[in-house]
Formats: sequence, C-alpha cells, structure tokens
Amino acid sequence: MGKLWSQTRIGKMELPHRLAMAPMTRSRAQEDGTPGELTSLYYAQRASMGLLITEGAQPSDDGQGYLWSPGIYTEKHIEGWKKVIDAVHEAGGYIYIQIMHAGRMSHPDNTPHHRQPVAPSAIAPGKEMFTATGMQDIPVPRELSKEDIQMTIADYRKAAAAAIAAGADGVEIHGANGYLINQFIGESSNTRTDEYGGSIENRARFAIEVAKAIVDEIGAERTGFRISPGTPLGGIQDGEQGPDLYRYLTQELAKLNLAYLHIMHLGNEELLQDIRSLWTNPLLVNRAGRALEDLSVDIDSGLADLVPVGVWSLANPDLVERLQKGAPLNEADPATFFGGGSKGYTDYPMMKELESQKG
Repeated sequence: MGKLWSQTRIGKMELPHRLAMAPMTRSRAQEDGTPGELTSLYYAQRASMGLLITEGAQPSDDGQGYLWSPGIYTEKHIEGWKKVIDAVHEAGGYIYIQIMHAGRMSHPDNTPHHRQPVAPSAIAPGKEMFTATGMQDIPVPRELSKEDIQMTIADYRKAAAAAIAAGADGVEIHGANGYLINQFIGESSNTRTDEYGGSIENRARFAIEVAKAIVDEIGAERTGFRISPGTPLGGIQDGEQGPDLYRYLTQELAKLNLAYLHIMHLGNEELLQDIRSLWTNPLLVNRAGRALEDLSVDIDSGLADLVPVGVWSLANPDLVERLQKGAPLNEADPATFFGGGSKGYTDYPMMKELESQKG
C-alpha cells in the first residue's frame, strides 16, 4: 500500500494520503435538518481520513428524502454545520458537504411541507420508504416544470453558498444512487420530451446545469461531482445509451475543471477506463465490497487518485493508523447505521483505547 500513503493535492487541499471518508447516510440530524449534537464528534473522530465527504444534505424542503437527514439551506443548518466543520478543521481534516436532492426517493411524511415528491417525470420508483409510521410505498412524484427545474438549480446554488458560509472546504454534488440528478440521467425515470429528456445531451443537461451554477457560486476548485454508472439503485435503469451518456457527461464536466469526479463503481471496467482517459483532474473510485487487501490497487495502477472508504471508516475512527500498523479492525454494526444516538455512531473504540484496556 505504499502509494496509498503518498501526499496529493485536490482542489485547494493538501491531503496527507490517498484515502477519503465516503459519504454515508446516518440519519441523526434534528427534526429541522440541523446536524445533531453528536455529529461534530463523529466527523472530528475521523479527521485523520484527510478528506471527509459528509452524508447527503438536502438543498430544500423538496430535496429531503429520509427522516432525520441534514439540510444545508437555512441559517440554523449553517450554524449547526459550522460546529461540525470547525471540529474537523481543529482535528486536522478537510470536509466537503455532499448536496443531495432525493427527488422521487421520498415520501410526504418525511418532509417539512408534506408535499408530493418531485422528479423529472411522474414515475414512481416502485420502492418503499421508511417513515415515522413504518415502511410505506413511495408515491408517484410530481413532474417538475421547466420553471421548477430552474428553481431547483437555484436551490442547489443556495445550498452550495450555505456550505461555504458554514466553513466547508467544498461541496460534492450527488449525481448518483437513484436521486434527483440520477433520475434525469436514467432512461427508466425520465420520459420527458422537452430539452431535459430523450437524447444523451438532454438527459445530461440538468446535471451539467447544476454543476455550472455551483461552480459559478463557489468556484470549480471547491466543487466535486459523484456519479454511479449502471447502478440500479432507486429503480434507475440507464438503458443502452447509459455508457455513452456517462462518457458525454464526463467530457462536459471536465470542461468545468472541477476539483474531482467521484465514481461509485460496480463493474464496467471499460467505461471506467474511458472515464479515466476523459477526466484529467483527480478521480475518486469507490468499489463497493472490495477486499481490504485490494484497497490500493486503483491507486497503484494510476486509475484513481483517491480511494473513498465507507463502512470501514464508519466502524474505525482511526482507520488510517490501523491500516498503517496492520492492526485488526472493528466490526461494523449494521443495526445502528441509520438513526439513534451515540451507539454505533461515536462509540466505536480507538486502537489506543483497546490497547490501554489490555494493559
């Protein structure tokens, strides 16, 4: 893992190694979307990961999908995130807030205004959503008008400005995993006949316009973008044009000179190689389910510049030190991934705590 520990520069950040903390939904914000009291400790504990990419934060009431997810569009949200970010900076880390509009992956019971979810087309994902009264079918969303689309892009811009006001080092635009931007990209979720649907260029348009708005607001060096080609989350199917759409999207995003592109990768190696060729700035490659011994493979081959790590960093606040020393890792507890208090959130033991107990 030699190259894994080499320094690198991403945007304005001088990072000590090639690991990063991947964004992970933890559902522990207050009811109004302000980060909870334990959130500062949770992220600060993991500051040695270098770059921390937060859980998805909604840019508006319409953007909320899950209960207890954080927001980044009110003064209270900014105040809450500032505490988190200050704690991370004091601990020596960098932090990007991921901006995530859930689109149709929502339920009226989970949002402040209790309105119908929104999406590029009025097509339900065919999934269930956890609500305060249990699992419920996700309803058919309201199709966004062209005026709605412009208002939504403005919401992304406002959220990016709020993240910087809170002290964040940048934002990651969540264009993956079945959420709103991915819904515009997906053939099965976007049946529009205007300039936001149909062709490759049209289905990629919303993603590009969101990226341009945020770059205009906070600068390209503070903006990352996440994609998940071929990932069927949220009922999304890319269709036969999917790989070519992502090649086109990568080319267009590359023109903006973003800080990084972050790929949730599930197996199309040819497409991944093409994206690497098209993307000259830092590339983050997240391979779900990879073996620990393969952690540095993409770094060693030159395919990736940074390796985002999810569950291992969730369960091991001192993951970097453990890997460097070849120490055993804590096992993650899936029962505590979403919601709750400190259990499974801030109480995973550090290696030095375990050693002192033995002593």
